[in-house]
Amino acid sequence: MALAALTSHEKIPLSGSTGFVVGSVEEPPPPLRSYLCLTILTCFCPAYPINIVALTFSIMSRKSYAQGDYDGSRRLGRNALYIAIASVIIGLIIIAIICTVHFTTMDF
Repeated sequence: MALAALTSHEKIPLSGSTGFVVGSVEEPPPPLRSYLCLTILTCFCPAYPINIVALTFSIMSRKSYAQGDYDGSRRLGRNALYIAIASVIIGLIIIAIICTVHFTTMDF
């Protein structure tokens, strides 16, 4: 039947639904929210390991969306957003500490 057509490398949602068209109306997929641009911009902050993790989550979100796992894509995109925000905050704190140390130890 319909499940026999699925191959072993396709993901099936936890709810058990296969995402087939019900009736004659096809529901459009939800919008992609991977925050890729934000995570790329956070790579310029000096919190490098955290930036790479955010970028990885964003790319994983895009892959899940392409495979049809919309819930997983939304979850990974939200994680990418939270990690990117944390990266920006940590980067600003590092910049503030460096500037404070530099300008307080200068000889006038």
